[in-house]
Amino acid sequence: MALAKTHIKKDDTVMVITGKSAGNTGKVLQVLPASGKVIVEGINVVKRHTKPTQKNPQGGIMDKPAAIDLSNVMLYCGKCKKVTRISMKTVDGKLVRQCKHCGEILK
Repeated sequence: MALAKTHIKKDDTVMVITGKSAGNTGKVLQVLPASGKVIVEGINVVKRHTKPTQKNPQGGIMDKPAAIDLSNVMLYCGKCKKVTRISMKTVDGKLVRQCKHCGEILK
């Protein structure tokens, strides 16, 4: 299986553009390129019935963020407060990502 090409990285802020959570923003916790999905903090939270373990001796019903497809999220620029595509730019010999709207360099 081929890995999905993505411009989204861990710790980026993204906005959900389609689905039940459309319009919500959150921080990317994990990128899953093999399945073409991302896990976003506070988005697509599901209930999990868990057995008691040493880590969680109580067990019970837990909230857990589930994966969302890469095509349903876009990178969010904190400066211009918009979703954006990115352009690549060389700064000090390093390739960095830049907001298409305002030119802000994204981490």
